Amino acid sequence: MSDTAPLTAAPAAPADPYAQRAAASALRFLYALNPLAKLAAPLPAMLVLVFVRDAATPAAFLALAYVVLLVGVDFTRRLAAVLFLAIPASAVAIGFGFSLWTDASRVDQSVVVWQIGGWTMYGGALEVGFATGLRLAAIVALTLIAGLSTIGPDLVRATVQQLRVPYRIGYTALAAFRFVPRFGHELDVIRQAHRVRGAHGGRGPFAATARWFGYIVPLLAGAIRHAERVALAMDARAFGAHPDRTERHLVPWRARDTVFVLAFWAVSAVLLIALFPWGLA
Repeated sequence: MSDTAPLTAAPAAPADPYAQRAAASALRFLYALNPLAKLAAPLPAMLVLVFVRDAATPAAFLALAYVVLLVGVDFTRRLAAVLFLAIPASAVAIGFGFSLWTDASRVDQSVVVWQIGGWTMYGGALEVGFATGLRLAAIVALTLIAGLSTIGPDLVRATVQQLRVPYRIGYTALAAFRFVPRFGHELDVIRQAHRVRGAHGGRGPFAATARWFGYIVPLLAGAIRHAERVALAMDARAFGAHPDRTERHLVPWRARDTVFVLAFWAVSAVLLIALFPWGLA
């Protein structure tokens, strides 16, 4: 029998959410658009949805967002879970909650759905509650158009190149965001090291609390070392010494971005004109 203990594999680094994504099918058109176009296109609809009170308008925009997402981004299990489980379940939960909070004196002329003792649930309260749930679900779905098809560096580059945001602000924010996957990898390494040394073993809430307190100091030390390396790298590249910098990766605004924004605005206007929610109570 060998005295050498089996070697355990080193923890794999978590996926970097800001890394360049693999090339997708040409049908998945959202990945090829400028990030600002994907933000500007649904923004007017999201602002309008804050002020509408009917259920048909947010339902129409929710369907529009679903169509754009199902066509424009890669269909994965996570996307299916978000679109067909998380958003509908949240809309139902929020709608029912707002139905309970609706002032009964404003809807007591509507049909009675059920009555428990002296408490009555009116159909008007359900309409108000589920209209609110649909409105919030539509706003979230519209934000996913940009959220599911944009990576952090491209958004920062677009704001610097098209919106003229100072690069000192943009790239500093990007460096801060990139700390997140780094912290995940550091935490993985610390957990593996503690497990090898048998530190803070056991089960239960007290052991878990002790383990987490044991992660704090090495995690902070790693964060400080990483911040120092980033600061030295930025100083070595004369970050902030000049009013602008040469961009290695350009994120241009193309004709297709303009077409997408105008087409989305046109469809939004057609939906609003057809439904005209402002005439409803």
